[in-house]
Amino acid sequence: MSAAPGDAPAGLTRKGPASAASFDGDQLRALAAVLDEGSFEAAAARLHVTPSAVSQRVRALEQRAGRVLVVRSRPCRATEPGTVLARLAGQVALLERDAAADLAGAAGDGAAGAAPPALTRVAVAVNADSLSSWFPAALVGLPDGVVVDVRREDQDRTAELLRDGTVTAAVTADARAVQGCRVRSLGSMRYLALASPGFVARWFAGGTTAAALERAPVLAFNRADALQHRFAERLVGRAVRPPVHHVPSNDAFVALLRAGLAWGMASEQVAAEALAAGTLVELVPGQVLDVPLHWQHWALRTPTLDDLTARVTRAAAGALR
Repeated sequence: MSAAPGDAPAGLTRKGPASAASFDGDQLRALAAVLDEGSFEAAAARLHVTPSAVSQRVRALEQRAGRVLVVRSRPCRATEPGTVLARLAGQVALLERDAAADLAGAAGDGAAGAAPPALTRVAVAVNADSLSSWFPAALVGLPDGVVVDVRREDQDRTAELLRDGTVTAAVTADARAVQGCRVRSLGSMRYLALASPGFVARWFAGGTTAAALERAPVLAFNRADALQHRFAERLVGRAVRPPVHHVPSNDAFVALLRAGLAWGMASEQVAAEALAAGTLVELVPGQVLDVPLHWQHWALRTPTLDDLTARVTRAAAGALR
């Protein structure tokens, strides 16, 4: 009988909980690289070692933890215990970089011939509308040595990437702090139900009734985008199931709304130009959907995370309600 993911397989001795201090740094880095890159070969290239060395380090970490940490699939993925240690690996890496930067500063970093700062990679999950409007301003002028890996995900799902350790921080609609994270409010992003004047005349000549909303095509960003359904349900008091187009691009989204393909929810920042030009109109003038956004990040106090948090909150304050 095969072992369930996370159970100790043949050759792994099941042990009690290990203390965080007992985990080897090279082994944690190997685990993180395998999960980030998706394979042992790619992880080896990133770490400048052989695939055999990466495999040995991950295997030794599994022996120490007494659990399978990596599902050897394509791409490799973490088991539940692997997720816990991958998050630890990321936190250790962040603390190590900030400590190294502090030591370099104390030693007069910046003098002629000084080595460049070690790189710190910070993975952040951001919803598409924030990414196409206010969020880039938060990244302008990042300190040397800090590189970001932005993962685009729906605001209702970004918190999941925090839970599994994929990202260090996230812009999320979830106000509940993920375990081991801090959360703060950023403000609300306002969405408007929009369509071309011709589309409204064709599909909603008799008003935005439940019957009309059932028939009129809807444009959604992807299958996780529920804004259109939420707006329609709030408007008529029940769920509707219209035909739905999925277009995961902000530019194409607005262009197709203007072209009359469907109606959809767009942020006021993204749609401002089309509204001013009259190529888009509100489906129900004055009816809006405000989506509160929050910034969640690992509960660490490091200069890198503190700086990024300050940048994000400043950028959001200038754009969100």
